[in-house]
Amino acid sequence: MQTALIMGLIASSAFPIGVAIGLILPIPRRVLAGIIAFGAGVLVVALTSELMSEAVEQGYIGWAVAGLMTGSLVYIAIDQALERAAEKSPRREGRDEDDVKEGAQDIPETQEQATISGMAVLVGTVLDGVPENAAIGIGLAAETGPGLGYVLLGAVFLSNLPGAIASTVGMQKEGRSTAYIIIAWSLVALACTGSCVLGYALLSGLSPAAQGFILALAAGGILAMLADTMFPEAFKTGGPWVALAATLGFAAAFLLTELS
Repeated sequence: MQTALIMGLIASSAFPIGVAIGLILPIPRRVLAGIIAFGAGVLVVALTSELMSEAVEQGYIGWAVAGLMTGSLVYIAIDQALERAAEKSPRREGRDEDDVKEGAQDIPETQEQATISGMAVLVGTVLDGVPENAAIGIGLAAETGPGLGYVLLGAVFLSNLPGAIASTVGMQKEGRSTAYIIIAWSLVALACTGSCVLGYALLSGLSPAAQGFILALAAGGILAMLADTMFPEAFKTGGPWVALAATLGFAAAFLLTELS
């Protein structure tokens, strides 16, 4: 349990680091897109060669497929609800960092609109990070030992960092204060750290079929997040060259898993 807490803190440390970078340094969007694509490539290996492979070994293929589909459907359902909530503000068109309207700071909004939209963006960020961080704890508890957890740790850190930078920039454009941004991301970091510990606790003591379902559930959530957020965002700002960054991330993770 202590190891899961420490690794959750390390993975979530990408959030405050990303916020600091977003508030202080002007990072080119193409560079961010490359980092996002690299992290996405690493996550592809993590969810296929690690999570799904372990899910099938732990339980039955039927339970693994059911967990994969459930994780994806849960992510999609929550994501759609948050998109609609974020649009309550006249300053936004959705909950992603690029969904801020031009000249957002000058667009008037009520306190209720700001609260609903702000919570949607915050919870949406937690939604993106929870399956990843939970997978770290699940990987630690899996029979393959800590190797799976370490592979996921690197992948999650790389995916969290650019997301925090880009979202911080988006919040600034929306007119959010520095204090609001710091508090919001601190809550995100705490939630994601908790999900890592919870993922470890959930897998311990479960039947092989249930373990396979939980592993695949995390994989389904990550896969949906990749398709909905990471790959589209990277391509939108980085162009076709982000495919090379994703391939490099995939190759690095693949080699790491082979060596371990």
